[in-house]
Amino acid sequence: MKVVLTTKPRKNPRIPVEAELLIPESFLDPSGAEELTVWEGNRERGLSDLFDIHVEGGAEKAEEVQLVVRGDTGTLKRVGERMTGGRILIEGDIGMHCGNLMKGGTIEIAGNADAWLGREMLGGEIRCRGNANHYLASGYRGEKFGMKGGVVEVFGNAGDYTAEYLSGGKVIVHGNAGDLPGIEMAAGTLVIMGDCRRACGNMTGGEVYIHGTVHQMLPTFRKVGEKVMGEPPAPYSIFTGDIANRGKGTIFIRNYQYLL
Repeated sequence: MKVVLTTKPRKNPRIPVEAELLIPESFLDPSGAEELTVWEGNRERGLSDLFDIHVEGGAEKAEEVQLVVRGDTGTLKRVGERMTGGRILIEGDIGMHCGNLMKGGTIEIAGNADAWLGREMLGGEIRCRGNANHYLASGYRGEKFGMKGGVVEVFGNAGDYTAEYLSGGKVIVHGNAGDLPGIEMAAGTLVIMGDCRRACGNMTGGEVYIHGTVHQMLPTFRKVGEKVMGEPPAPYSIFTGDIANRGKGTIFIRNYQYLL
């Protein structure tokens, strides 16, 4: 089953749209699509007021549904929230909180993603072909657990606080990450192919691989050895910590510069 949602022109296109119902499960009954609603700012709107809806075929379970979202999608928030299966293809940018609490399935983002992509994710896969904003795969403010399972892969750069409170799963950033990636990390794997700054403060567990340079390396990590790895092979320094928090996380870093 394929469902294509194309955004309609809006009088105020900057107003965010709370679109947590845009998940494959919502379209198992095609006749019910016209009854779905979203919130445009503080106004509840019918899905058909904001989107042209085109449905091909049928499905008995979420895994058989492909949801395509196209048009002016950068202000759509919470797309894919709590989804359990199927596939969402976003042909442009996407707003905040995409893939919140996701349990299964796949989300493909052709453009950039706003903050909190994959927030508190439990399973499934998210692939973002552009950049991701702050708090990638983290917990929301005040939460003590970030992403717990699944895979999030960003082919561009990521913002600050990437994988904050990471508690499981795997996060891969092919470009650079910003300030404080892996802060409060407890489990899981974080891979940064480029550079970052002040990595992994208060880390207690998990593994981090940084293939670029860590600027302003925190002094509360203890170097425990070296290992040749990567392609082409190069020596990586192995650190454990954050010892200020009695942490037992492991960081493999190709280059680092201590805070001066």
